[in-house]
Amino acid sequence: MIGVVVLGSTGSVGESTLDVIARHPQRFRLVAIAANNNAGKLARQIRTWRPQYAALADPRALGELKELLGGAPAGTQLLAGAAALEELAVLPQAECVMAAIVGAAGLRSTLAAARAGKRLLLANKESLVMAGSLLLAEVNASGATLLPIDSEHNAIFQCLPPGVRAGVAPPGVTRVTLTASGGPFRDTPAEALAAVTPEAACAHPNWVMGRKISVDSATLMNKGLELIEACLLFGLTPAQVQIVVHPQSIVHSLVQYADGSVLAQLGAPDMRTPIAHALAWPERIDSGVESLDLLKVGRLDFRAPDTDKFRCLALAQAAVRAGGLHPVVLNAANEVAVEAFLERRLNFPGIAAVIEAVVERGTGGAIGGLEDVLAADAESRVHAREQIVGMTRSAAVRGAHA
Repeated sequence: MIGVVVLGSTGSVGESTLDVIARHPQRFRLVAIAANNNAGKLARQIRTWRPQYAALADPRALGELKELLGGAPAGTQLLAGAAALEELAVLPQAECVMAAIVGAAGLRSTLAAARAGKRLLLANKESLVMAGSLLLAEVNASGATLLPIDSEHNAIFQCLPPGVRAGVAPPGVTRVTLTASGGPFRDTPAEALAAVTPEAACAHPNWVMGRKISVDSATLMNKGLELIEACLLFGLTPAQVQIVVHPQSIVHSLVQYADGSVLAQLGAPDMRTPIAHALAWPERIDSGVESLDLLKVGRLDFRAPDTDKFRCLALAQAAVRAGGLHPVVLNAANEVAVEAFLERRLNFPGIAAVIEAVVERGTGGAIGGLEDVLAADAESRVHAREQIVGMTRSAAVRGAHA
């Protein structure tokens, strides 16, 4: 029995992980689950799974959780606060940690799991984007196993030779190709993007995802973050990573070798496939995903992304070339801007405008340690909020003079 901790259990990746685990009760044992503040869903998961531990990152939601459960349930210890996530990440009775907390909030617990030598299933791409060198150093020092969960990076991993180490360039690989669905606005005219709603941005045509990552997919920032992640995970230069729009989301990534061979991983757009692959690696287990029928798919299309229309991708490409703290600044500004868009305080093109303004103002520099990352993250969030306030005031003035 493999003990598993799921950090971010109430999100789409977390729920898919629980679905895969449920299919193999003789193989996996759920030790602990954690969420940010979704007490209602976490309470239902506690009743179903009866894990040893359950935690909420937001301590303000603990009272609601206890009320929903009628107190502390027998056999489950309830925890709260950011430190609780780190405690769960290093539990000795769990060999495997699913890091699926969205955004910078998942950084510390992901680092803790790597430091503890766990099998780390990495769905929190921001940990790599913000502190990739630090995370890989912890993995190598502890002997942890890092397995990517993003469908694109998991696909690359499946196409690489055995024994490849995280952060080390695979022998013979000349290029990898990340595929992007293009999101819900891939065919929307650029001039119409100012009027799109959060609901439209979150209505992904192929994948079922959380709101933040759905907006990132709509802006193509998600692909920009994955570009940064791919360079770090596989020891590649930005020039070795190609991005193509593939509307069907069937080919998840491709790896090109020096001899001209190109290996691709294909499958239905369902996160349970990479999750099952990583949970059981190097074996294969049932994921519950329907087998791919290419005759039903009919066709596979590919085209270049429009970086003029989707400025977030261009900004991410510039950040990975600059390196150091630039990706930290990019990620922080994006998180704040996406939150403002979801709260209707910013329009869709405003996301890229805020990020560009913050990146231009950001200091960049090298990463000396975690304190540098956290300081750049905090400063960039302040700058992003200031930029949003300024844009809101300017819009109000224009409206008053109209």
